[in-house]
Amino acid sequence: MSFLWEVVTESLSFLAEASFWPVLGLTLAVTLAATTLAVVFGIPVGMWTGERNTKPSRFLLVLLNTGMGMPPVLAGVLVLLLLWGSGPLGSWGLLFTPLAMVLVQFLLALPIVAGVIAGAVRTLPTLANEHIASLRLSRKAERRLKLAEVRPAVITAVAAAFGRVVSEVGAVLIVGGNIKGETRVLTTAIVQESRQGNLGAALGFGLILLVFSLSINVWLTRFQLRESAP
Repeated sequence: MSFLWEVVTESLSFLAEASFWPVLGLTLAVTLAATTLAVVFGIPVGMWTGERNTKPSRFLLVLLNTGMGMPPVLAGVLVLLLLWGSGPLGSWGLLFTPLAMVLVQFLLALPIVAGVIAGAVRTLPTLANEHIASLRLSRKAERRLKLAEVRPAVITAVAAAFGRVVSEVGAVLIVGGNIKGETRVLTTAIVQESRQGNLGAALGFGLILLVFSLSINVWLTRFQLRESAP
């Protein structure tokens, strides 16, 4: 018990230091950017997949469902191959930068957003589809109405995508390198401090990550409950 108390005390004193602010700031930037990109691109992909019942749409749905369970380290290796010096995008010089971390987290979150939206659109009641079709709206307006019908699923998709990226460590280690002051985020900092035996600092970073995740999810849950209320 004395050991645990010592670690907790050390973590609380660590939170009073300023060294964690750059790590927290980068975590906020990378996580929110990747989640936003996943939502912006995932919703149209999910709508297209959910509205159709063709071989290409069914194949894409299989890919999305598979992508939901993609091992993060595999995503990291794929992005590493793309951004490596001799790779297709190597000339961009993005490897071991925050942009590379955003890219790999976007790759992990996109299938979740698109897959959840596709499933929600496919399960829209027949009556709702018939009513929307009877309004004879433009394709764009019709999709807006369908998206409004599945608003709770959209919020669920955002929450699931955020949860995927905020807890990610393997992929960002591969493409970011965990460089102090440049690409170190909360999850990689926890790994680094744990390996060095700085358990108080590791716990401190973990508490910050927990508070950050809790804050975002409280906000998302409020919207989710409001949209699903009768």
